[in-house]
Amino acid sequence: MQRRQLMKVSAAMAASLALAAGRARAAGGLPRGPASQPFSYAALKGQARALASDVYRPPTGRIPAPVAAMEWEQYQSIHYRPERALWIKEKVRFRASLFHLGGFYRAPVHIFEVVDGRSTAIPYDPTTFDFGKSGLDTARLPKDMGFAGFRLMYHTDWSRDVVAFLGASYFRAVGSSLQYGQSARGLAIDCGMDRAEEFPLFTAFWLERPDHESGRVTVYALLDSPSVAGAYRFDIVPSDTLTMDVDAALYPRRPIERVGIAPLTSMFLCGENDHRVRSDWRPEVHDVDGLAMWTGAGEWIWRPLSNPAELRVNSFVDENPRGFGLFQRDRNFDHYQDDIVFYERRPSVWVEPKGVWGKGAVMLVELPADDETGDNIVAFWNPAARPQRGQELLLAYRLHWGERLPAGSPLARVTATRTGLGGAPGQKRSYFSWRFVVDFAGGSLGLIARNATVEPIINVSRGVIESASARTLESINGYRAIFDLRPDVLGGAPIDLRLYLRADGEPLTETWIYQWTPPLRP
Repeated sequence: MQRRQLMKVSAAMAASLALAAGRARAAGGLPRGPASQPFSYAALKGQARALASDVYRPPTGRIPAPVAAMEWEQYQSIHYRPERALWIKEKVRFRASLFHLGGFYRAPVHIFEVVDGRSTAIPYDPTTFDFGKSGLDTARLPKDMGFAGFRLMYHTDWSRDVVAFLGASYFRAVGSSLQYGQSARGLAIDCGMDRAEEFPLFTAFWLERPDHESGRVTVYALLDSPSVAGAYRFDIVPSDTLTMDVDAALYPRRPIERVGIAPLTSMFLCGENDHRVRSDWRPEVHDVDGLAMWTGAGEWIWRPLSNPAELRVNSFVDENPRGFGLFQRDRNFDHYQDDIVFYERRPSVWVEPKGVWGKGAVMLVELPADDETGDNIVAFWNPAARPQRGQELLLAYRLHWGERLPAGSPLARVTATRTGLGGAPGQKRSYFSWRFVVDFAGGSLGLIARNATVEPIINVSRGVIESASARTLESINGYRAIFDLRPDVLGGAPIDLRLYLRADGEPLTETWIYQWTPPLRP
């Protein structure tokens, strides 16, 4: 097809999509247009661009008061009937079921099926749900109410989902453990700032029916918020490590001070390095335990997470990053002792950028948390150039979900971080210091001769390093680095620490970085 013809077809598709969206907005429900309409990703980008050129209008769909007022237990009792799953009759390798509105999820989402380049709206039908103990009167539910989101099942186990899109622009996936954990988002705006964060919404999804023998399914999404509109394409391949190829086209309505690309969201309550919350009987409680980064310059960095007493935001400046992610490295059940949610099975997620991302920073936001029910960790890429009104920002990246990820340093990696009071046990301490114990394993550490000189290379932003050493740790066939930090003053700004092991002038390990705030009093 010639370019001019393609432009005409794309324009016609964009017009039909915009017309459908306009009808949906006016009616507060699903489109009232033809049974099916042309669809393409190019047309969806055109729709997002058109949305961004107009003032933002919040979703107008209304849900009945009893639906909105449901308690969490009531909402959890509602289930999509498995025999009504999308594609169950087509005998393909995927099925989709839909989430009902209610509880926390009150923004109606419109869902379409795409077959042979044409989309058809999936209407809300109460008979497709088992309402359990929700107490809802299904006869009084409107027929154009919409949905909260959807989930996908794979042919290897129809009873368990592998991907779920639910709430704002949040979505989750599983690896071989079939265990959910951290979430990803389409976009983060003004996260970790001194004002309320803006949460863009996926307002509509298009699920493309997969080919009969295909192990890949494609999902499209329309994103909207006061600051930006966008179009997304997700190519999803379930496996031992599930992958998602994400393409996004963003159209800002106004300048955005802090935009978060490929944001990951998770929970860290307490770990071996941080016991600020001491009321829990379990030794560790977290979905992830560290931020991993592979910089554009080729350095591998590990930043253990913490649960700070107040908001903490770190920026790790980089250019053309090769990847970053939130990892659950500790896979030992004995370290958690939770036989209900099994934190040791939670998937890690690695973000692999495609193309040139330029200058910016991987940002880490850590929020104080008193229990495990809310997410308090966010990581994302923040480009140095602020998005401006009228721009088209095209981004592409791959998400890897699972326990075994494709990216990994050839150097030894951090396996544990522990902290506690410094000084010599049993002896009177004349001043306050804090001890850091960092274990490394893997790489070439197991091959190093016992009489070799291995140095801990340590840098701190302030204070004095004392009693630094590195010695073999046979239990992990690796090395343990130990040092005390004597702060110049108590309290004050956080202290940044940096450590790696070296032999014969060459690094043996990835770089461990940490941030520690001295107490106001010993």
